[in-house]
Amino acid sequence: MSTKLLICDDSNMARKQLARSLPDDWDVEVSFAANGIEGVEAIKAGKGDVLLLDLNMPEMDGYQVLEAILEQDLPTLTIVVSGDIQPEAHKRVTGLGALDFIQKPVNKEKLTEVLLAYGVFTKETQQEAALKNSSTITKPVSSQKEKETKPAPLIIAPVETVAPQSDISLTLSPDLRDCYQEVANVAMGRAGDLLARLLDVFVELPIPNVNFIEVSELRMALKDVEANESTSGICQGFISAGISGEALLILNDSSFKDVASLMNYQYEEDEGTELELLMDLANVLIGACLKGISEQLDIDFSQGHPVVLGQHRKISELIANNASKWKKTLAIEISYSIENYPIKCDLLLLFTEHSMIALNNKLTYLLE
Repeated sequence: MSTKLLICDDSNMARKQLARSLPDDWDVEVSFAANGIEGVEAIKAGKGDVLLLDLNMPEMDGYQVLEAILEQDLPTLTIVVSGDIQPEAHKRVTGLGALDFIQKPVNKEKLTEVLLAYGVFTKETQQEAALKNSSTITKPVSSQKEKETKPAPLIIAPVETVAPQSDISLTLSPDLRDCYQEVANVAMGRAGDLLARLLDVFVELPIPNVNFIEVSELRMALKDVEANESTSGICQGFISAGISGEALLILNDSSFKDVASLMNYQYEEDEGTELELLMDLANVLIGACLKGISEQLDIDFSQGHPVVLGQHRKISELIANNASKWKKTLAIEISYSIENYPIKCDLLLLFTEHSMIALNNKLTYLLE
């Protein structure tokens, strides 16, 4: 009898990666859910004997799904697969009934090992399925939602046919945005884990915001959302083969005192102490995020020296000087916050328009 497996993740790329990472010859019917609400309904419909669950999702996140499973006594065995690798995240999901926790990007051998450990999948069922498949090939069964949202193949211009940078005309399709967002999600989790360990806190991770926009539009957007209080920022350039950009770390000035306390600084309200704190945060978050991206896309970044954008200024003012360097940018925005502390820290990864050619080609290999 086929095992009904539900993959619940807001990223189409992540859902496909998980489906491809299932054990070979497993007699399984696979369904997909794009958020927690869909996931709970699919379990109620009998599609989730086993649930592979992401944590960071819109509408209803993974923690809320686990709570709903407990409260409603839903019949499913849950394994969390997430980019949020903080020890506290692991502790919380197992406390809510998850069997185990696997970090993204998923490793096929690790997933098989966990499934075997909990008896969800056995060598005997694999052998039975292999015999069955010798005469009949069974394909995974997708939910209607997945069928409707199946992306079209990516069409990317070959590098050798690309015009000079000033003539580049690129767009960010929904499918590509999903890919960039998932890559950023994993990288964000790596950085969040380091920050959580450094400060001994739980870092609340958002869904990364990815856009390909005019730099002037980025400035206007930041001006529209910025609070009345001032901020301080650090900028650090990075470069790889065919890829370049800048990482901006921006901290609300009201956060300095709490950050200093968590980092065991003797806080003095002067620009020297605040700059030292800002540099320490930048080293952790920028370095870890870029490393997370480089590991997934198999690239190496060289990082420049960090530069102070400004202290005690508006967010839009901090990036004003950099805005003249390029016309359009692939902007990845990650807003970190700390549980039980009024700390607000924004990380912006800004890639040049020309960088998207190399990045898009890297993503096609990731999707294969």
